[in-house]
Amino acid sequence: MSNEQLMAGTAVGRQQPSGSFVERFSQAVVAWSEKWFPDAYVFVVVACAVVGVGAIQHGGDPLAVSQAFGEGFWSIIPFTMQMALVAITGYVLAMSPPVAWMLRALARVPSTSRGAVVFIGTLSILLSLVNWGLSLIFSGLLVREMARRTDLRLDYRAAGAAGYLGLGCGFTLGMSSSAAQLQATPASIPASLMPITGVIEFSQTILTWQNLVVVVLVTAVSALVCYFTTPSAENTKTAQDLGVDLTQDKLAAAQRQRPGDYLEFSPLLTIAVLLLAAGWLYGKFSSGNPLITLSQLNTYNFVFLLLGLLLHWRPRSFLESFGRAMPSIGGVLLQFPFYGGIGYVLTKVVNTHGHTLSDAIATWFVSLAHDSTIFTILVSIYSAFLGFFIPSAGGKWVIEAPYIMDAANQIQAHLGWTVMVYNIAETLPNFINPFWMLPLLGILRLKSKDLVGYTAMQFLVHFPIVIAVAAILMHTFTYIPPVIPGQ
Repeated sequence: MSNEQLMAGTAVGRQQPSGSFVERFSQAVVAWSEKWFPDAYVFVVVACAVVGVGAIQHGGDPLAVSQAFGEGFWSIIPFTMQMALVAITGYVLAMSPPVAWMLRALARVPSTSRGAVVFIGTLSILLSLVNWGLSLIFSGLLVREMARRTDLRLDYRAAGAAGYLGLGCGFTLGMSSSAAQLQATPASIPASLMPITGVIEFSQTILTWQNLVVVVLVTAVSALVCYFTTPSAENTKTAQDLGVDLTQDKLAAAQRQRPGDYLEFSPLLTIAVLLLAAGWLYGKFSSGNPLITLSQLNTYNFVFLLLGLLLHWRPRSFLESFGRAMPSIGGVLLQFPFYGGIGYVLTKVVNTHGHTLSDAIATWFVSLAHDSTIFTILVSIYSAFLGFFIPSAGGKWVIEAPYIMDAANQIQAHLGWTVMVYNIAETLPNFINPFWMLPLLGILRLKSKDLVGYTAMQFLVHFPIVIAVAAILMHTFTYIPPVIPGQ
């Protein structure tokens, strides 16, 4: 064997350690998912069939099952629209000119590839606490901006995976938590769910000190995983190595072409809308606790919509970014009504003894969970497992809440923290299921297989840690019965 061959063999051997393991693990996960994983829509339709058959097997009348599904299908349309606007307003905000300037400034901060990946991941989590749509789009654009730096050899795959951390472990712990927002908004809570959960304010969910502990822990663990899984210099693959074009990012500047375009390119309408909205916002925030007011989904979306309008300043820029955000909500608009139908079948169809399928599942949970610790672990594992197949925190909560919260009432587990246990565990499968990764992949011009190895490592590290911490923290709460308005 020649010296050249020996040197080549030695070089290959040096490239085998940690980085190559992540790549092999990524390929194994992706190969399985690409072969066996159907579209999320298939899962929700299968769930409809399973719940329908289950209700009939439980003693429900087939016609009653059909009627409940039809009625429930339209029961959460307001919530569907609200969730769609959460995504759109975050996207629009991230595409505004001031945010673009901020991206350029932030992209200059890190000095090393590992530091850049940790920086992106931390920002992604922190932004997701405010708005998950903003986190996803902002992080993707930040990755591309950093990848343009000629003085930084950034691993584009690891950086892209870090940009997804907000959706993988952060957003359900903050203001854009679908379950927490639903429970804090009386008008959005389905009639069948209100007697079980009542209204649960943010002070009992995301604004507890226990949740702050989880946020700090999740952020720290994520940063460590980012640091140790970022490939070494010899294994780094930049955007250029992956054949990604980094030149096509900005919206093409629209030009005024006719007199009728004047108002679209003038800030006059923006100023008028902002002045009109300011009076309403003042009335809302001055009449009560500002945090409680902001927890209402309509107010939350309105604030972010107005911020987007303000930062874009001219209607044409605002409208173009709004249009670009629309593809990100297709799954929400299509699938959420099915979740509503499933929720009604679970809670409305009774057998000859007057019990629903939700009652039966709650009884099963109680039979297995003799105390709050076992209950927390069981809810975590179940929510994570179901989240792998139904990647929708808000829609899935409508399905799970009736029996999860019923069981919580029976064993007297704190209802607010039960919502947070669901939140903590439910989002983790997003690290493996690429459904919510699609908008980010579109920005990065990558495929899920490029990121899944890194995000799956996050899942494997986070899952046992957060379940244990959630179970321990459950013991710091005292049970409070459902608070139902007017009673």
